[in-house]
Amino acid sequence: MELLIATFASALAGFVDSIVGGGGLILLPALFAVYPAATPATLLGTNKSASVWGTSFAAWQYSQRVSMRWRALLPAAGLAMAGSFAGAWWVTLISPDFLRRLLPLVLFAVLLYTLARKDMGRHHRPRFEGRAELWATCAVGLTIGFYDGFFGPGTGSFFVFLLVRWLGYDFLNASVAAKLLNLSSNAAALVLFTWKGHVWWHLALPLAMANVAGSLLGTRMALQHGVGFVRGMFLVVVSALICKTSYDAFLR
Repeated sequence: MELLIATFASALAGFVDSIVGGGGLILLPALFAVYPAATPATLLGTNKSASVWGTSFAAWQYSQRVSMRWRALLPAAGLAMAGSFAGAWWVTLISPDFLRRLLPLVLFAVLLYTLARKDMGRHHRPRFEGRAELWATCAVGLTIGFYDGFFGPGTGSFFVFLLVRWLGYDFLNASVAAKLLNLSSNAAALVLFTWKGHVWWHLALPLAMANVAGSLLGTRMALQHGVGFVRGMFLVVVSALICKTSYDAFLR
């Protein structure tokens, strides 16, 4: 029964994550509920071992249908990985607890801004070209990659928001680019968890398969329904993140 619950949660997480990120909102709490005696690091590592595959397939499927700005995104992905390593190392020196109370407020500001700017992210009009776009995407990759390694919640949503607000992408193209950047930061974290022995490989395989199945379905729906659907999912995920992080920061 535990495996069945975890597998279903992984499929649902892959579905949500493939559209706009936030799959960790579903799979991680499920793993903590089903395996309460396990160490948090092991559950975090097992979660990454599943989600990295769903993100990989989503990025690949999107790249077949949506034009990827590879010259800017590949260096940014490399810096996202480097930032994630640096963040994971830094968290061994400094506690990230100060972010717990700040994060819900930041997410709430993101939600209000997105609701107020109803046209934001509906049209794909990149603001930068050439070297300027390279520097901008690299800054996003390094900064949010560091955050992912250091703390983590809402990484996908922050990638999408910055790509929409700062670089001028629409929500669909931002989601596609965010998959590549998030894949890099997740892969870096998975390497560290594997190195420390914090992955349940016997559970990783069924969770990864379920995550990929959910991811393929979510990607298809995003491509079929377009920008408006992705924007709506973004608002839902950010709202859920606000509730979850507020509970963690002020009520737990």
